[in-house]
Amino acid sequence: MDGKLAGQLEEIVGPEAFTRDTSDLLCYSYDASGRQSVPEAVVFPRSAGEVSRILKVAAVHRLPVFPRGAATGTTGASVPVKGGLVLSLERMNRILCIDAGDLQAQVEPGVVTGELQRKVSEYGLFYPPDPASLNFCTLGGNVSTGAGGARAVKYGVTRDYIMALEVVLPGGEIIRTGTRSAKGVVGYDLTRLMVGSEGTLGVVTGITLRLVPAPRGVGAMLAFFRDSASASAAVAGFFRAGILPRCAEYLDRLSLECIRDRLPVSVPAGIEAMLLVEVDGAEESIEGQLASVCEACRMNGAYKLHTGESDEQRESFWAARRSLSPSIKKLGFSAKINEDICVPRQSLPEMMASLDLIAAETHVTILSFGHAGDGNLHVNILYNKETSGAGEMAEKAVKKVMKAALSLDGTISGEHGIGLTKRPFINMEIHEREMELMKSIKRVFDPDNILNPGKIF
Repeated sequence: MDGKLAGQLEEIVGPEAFTRDTSDLLCYSYDASGRQSVPEAVVFPRSAGEVSRILKVAAVHRLPVFPRGAATGTTGASVPVKGGLVLSLERMNRILCIDAGDLQAQVEPGVVTGELQRKVSEYGLFYPPDPASLNFCTLGGNVSTGAGGARAVKYGVTRDYIMALEVVLPGGEIIRTGTRSAKGVVGYDLTRLMVGSEGTLGVVTGITLRLVPAPRGVGAMLAFFRDSASASAAVAGFFRAGILPRCAEYLDRLSLECIRDRLPVSVPAGIEAMLLVEVDGAEESIEGQLASVCEACRMNGAYKLHTGESDEQRESFWAARRSLSPSIKKLGFSAKINEDICVPRQSLPEMMASLDLIAAETHVTILSFGHAGDGNLHVNILYNKETSGAGEMAEKAVKKVMKAALSLDGTISGEHGIGLTKRPFINMEIHEREMELMKSIKRVFDPDNILNPGKIF
């Protein structure tokens, strides 16, 4: 980036919101995937108008632009792979409006998801999507990746709560999609198109979210099983019995090893799997719902059950669950590949059996956990990169995991998206004609391919 171009960008946002300092560039060169590429500059706009002016300058100079939220994504979707300019939206972090009458919130993309949830709760309202990184990730990033979370089994994912968007196109034009009304079917649904597009079609600068009334009662329980097949069968059993939990989380034996010291109850010997199940609704319904969940678990061979005795203990269940991903380091492996396949619920036992077989065939260690209620498993392939051939075997394991998921009518990504890390595998799921349609859409929005190039395709 030459001095003239840098000067133009700095003039738009001011010297305090533009940097080419080496240490700053390093801080904005990676995300949670571990992938890294150093940008030429970082800019911190505070409004859609500034974003628009930045993109107009970038378009003239064919400067690659990489939108960035909190960089909690695990696929490299925000990594600036072609140098260029990181467009950090962290300073656009205002909650503009909470409307209890229309059950809506209007926010900027840099608002942290957990902060919005806490704020709307003061109005007796609820924003359900809850990625594990909810205390760090931003709503703009959630929109861009189509983020999910544990409560998706009952409440759906981010796209189900997006009513309208303000988006700046790659050429700098500002558009508004969707509507604040409860219904609207005029024209193509550009809002849904933007959700999950990973910053490749436009930069989201404003979000109108749907809210719901907060449930009055919440209850949770833990169920321990001697084998994973029984745990997954119990999940299917909930739905057959007419139970709709708001969360049904699965953890395998290695997952439990990582967090057993954080759980408020002891893990019995010989346990291979645990379910964390949460229900909500009217206060008077919680006891009955939990009793039904416990009965379904017993019918499917649960060894031991623990019902949360208080809100504090229920929160401690979740604190342990959310600590799992970083706690995997305890196992001592030097490398991890994290995938997020999703299969129909009733196919979970087959998927878990496939994981055992893949681990044996490739001589890697597989740790799996995730949202069993909607069939979404986080499959962690663990190995020591110092061991000769281990990396190649891990890559073989990844491909086998994806093939197994697709063979069960599943998908290679339930909520993380494609980014960089899944690019080599997208053709396993998306066929040639559908891929060409997607690439055509990209060309319509971004003919010069300046916005988050190198991602998805």
